[in-house]
Amino acid sequence: MFKKGFSNELYVEKQAREIKERINKFDGKLYLEFGGKLFDDFHASRVLPGFEPDAKIKLLQALSDDTEIIFCISADDIEKTKVRADLGISYDMDILRLTDEFKEMGISVNGVVLTRYNHQPAADNFITKLGNLGIKSYKHYSIPNYPRDVKTIVSDEGYGKNDFVETTKPLVVITAPGPGSGKLAVCLSQVYHEHKRGRFAGYAKFETFPVWNLPLKHPVNLAYEAATADLMDVNMIDPFHLEAYGETTVNYNRDVEAFPIVKTILKNITGDENFYRSPTDMGVNMVGNAIIDDDACRYASQQEIVYRYYTALCDNKLGKVGKNQIEKLESLMNQLNLTPFDRPCVTPANEKAHESGKPAVAYELQDGTIITGKASDVMSATSAATINALKHLAGINDAIHLIPAAVLVPILDLKRNVLGSKASALKLDDVLLALTVASNTNPTVQLALAQLPKLRGADMHSSVMLRTGDASTLKKLGVRTTCNDIFPENSTYF
Repeated sequence: MFKKGFSNELYVEKQAREIKERINKFDGKLYLEFGGKLFDDFHASRVLPGFEPDAKIKLLQALSDDTEIIFCISADDIEKTKVRADLGISYDMDILRLTDEFKEMGISVNGVVLTRYNHQPAADNFITKLGNLGIKSYKHYSIPNYPRDVKTIVSDEGYGKNDFVETTKPLVVITAPGPGSGKLAVCLSQVYHEHKRGRFAGYAKFETFPVWNLPLKHPVNLAYEAATADLMDVNMIDPFHLEAYGETTVNYNRDVEAFPIVKTILKNITGDENFYRSPTDMGVNMVGNAIIDDDACRYASQQEIVYRYYTALCDNKLGKVGKNQIEKLESLMNQLNLTPFDRPCVTPANEKAHESGKPAVAYELQDGTIITGKASDVMSATSAATINALKHLAGINDAIHLIPAAVLVPILDLKRNVLGSKASALKLDDVLLALTVASNTNPTVQLALAQLPKLRGADMHSSVMLRTGDASTLKKLGVRTTCNDIFPENSTYF
């Protein structure tokens, strides 16, 4: 059941103020490493109910007069045609997509830095494409023994060989389409060149998770470990912050491990021994200060961990992840005394499947109502449950058939007899199209279709793994789905 636990407005206000204060600590120039997703941060919106998926964009829009964007991408990733798993597009194409998005929002895009550049053919082609589109490009080179050889790094043979990006705004956001793109190195290279030019520019890091001012084992922070189970990230007490200030704060292993080197590089660039005294000092993250209902965020985060567990089970079944990821998620669940059945829609789906002998689906709607549906020769379980949910939300009697035979029969005939589909039952997108056709002459169907936006944010569980079509449509509707790791109809090919 949805309960707001986070104030998006308060977050944007506090975060913008904190960034402005950090800019003022330097000579009016801050290079801000922007981690995580800029757009569609659904993990944050799930664990912090009330956090809007585009909150970071709203933040940048609030700072747009003082902000410009630099994208960075590894030349090696271009050469390998590395792809964003969530969007299915390559990193280089994602940069072009993001450039258009920012321009539409009135946020200035400076250009693209190609890191680890070594005349890779695909990288050179991308540089040409950027030039043809009027987008500036810059080259950063690999440095031998990076990051250990600090003397070489902070010299004309290290950062000094990199192209310097001329900037005009006080806040320069360094972002990338994915991890391993060299955001930190680009920030530090820019700070080096600024100091060579006599300007005391600063560096800071913006990461949403883990939340530094929440307890180490707070479910919100454990949910971050669940989200990064594939990387085996571990949250930990920041030992440098504890030593410097006597205060307990939370960070994660990679930032803690990297901090001594980052501190040494900054000291060598600026001459300031205490530029930052801890990884926590580097961050500008006010997300913990915008939580308005801790219990709601705890519950949502617990649900997220169970959600990630089911996702890992299915991915393991498909051979996408190993059992170590499942074991990590089981460990997190054990720390919070969670079981796979603590997701409210799981047991109703399983019970419906057991009673009917057919695949079944259960929705948990935003008000906590559970709605079920089972598979038939006519509809998939997802389709049946969705129609039942729409009827409930619209107050339509369950006995009323929303799709008339005049619409239903031709679709089934096409799938079975013309297209020869083995899965001839109507998928969710088939049913939604059929409802749309029927709505032209039936106000009751119109009323049902009008409820579709209310499914956004609902939870759903399936007794078997969903086929691609249903899974894709549910994602577009904003339904958060989990499945038992069972192939439908005992399939071996799925």
